[in-house]
Amino acid sequence: MTLAIIEDEPAVRREITYLVEQESDVELIGWADTVRTARKLITEKVPDVILMDIQLRDGTAFDLLAKLEPIPQHIIFITAYNHFAIKAIKFGALDYLLKPIDQSELNEALGRYRRKSENNPQWMQQLALTQQSMDQGTLPEHIVLNTLNNSRIVAVDDIVYCKGDGPYTFFFLNDGSQQLISKPLKYYEELLPAPHFLRTHQSYLVNKKYVSGVSRSEYIILKNNEEIPISTRRKNSILNLLFPNK
Repeated sequence: MTLAIIEDEPAVRREITYLVEQESDVELIGWADTVRTARKLITEKVPDVILMDIQLRDGTAFDLLAKLEPIPQHIIFITAYNHFAIKAIKFGALDYLLKPIDQSELNEALGRYRRKSENNPQWMQQLALTQQSMDQGTLPEHIVLNTLNNSRIVAVDDIVYCKGDGPYTFFFLNDGSQQLISKPLKYYEELLPAPHFLRTHQSYLVNKKYVSGVSRSEYIILKNNEEIPISTRRKNSILNLLFPNK
């Protein structure tokens, strides 16, 4: 596969170049450090994969993408640790690497590209969702759920509860459907924070909007009459969040 690096920090760029050169089936076809030079590189070389820093010297990755036609899909974003930026990227279910980049993480990211066999029809929506979140400084109203077979954009308000099962999470939605995602519940607990979502139990994350009551301080009763367990050690904090004036 051919790969381009869009990164404005020379030291980081040299490190990424070294890591990419360790990949036997990857050909590095160029690098750029500005929106202007990156646009020229991508348009002329059309790389299979682009490693792209979110913040460039003369703009952002989204400024660059707005100038490209068509917008490439196989982008792996690069970012320094920025809690909000990472949350925005995760909401859009976009691929990213955190600086300093690790060889094994780069290999895994490239491996995900190797396994992709077709274009993602929701790519533009995922990109727009992430960009909107970053531009407005608020977390978006939708989240992208990547299953084995497709990507589904779901309104956060439509999530009734999540159930963890080891490395997997089941999403139960208000239309009665379910989605199985190959990420642990803790991953989504960080994206869907209290007080809107309550971690009632090791295996459950519940949308407060759908809670109708509590039974014996042991179960949360949902509006659809389902019962969700409350763990003993979480009981007091959950009751305080649900009934703050009592």
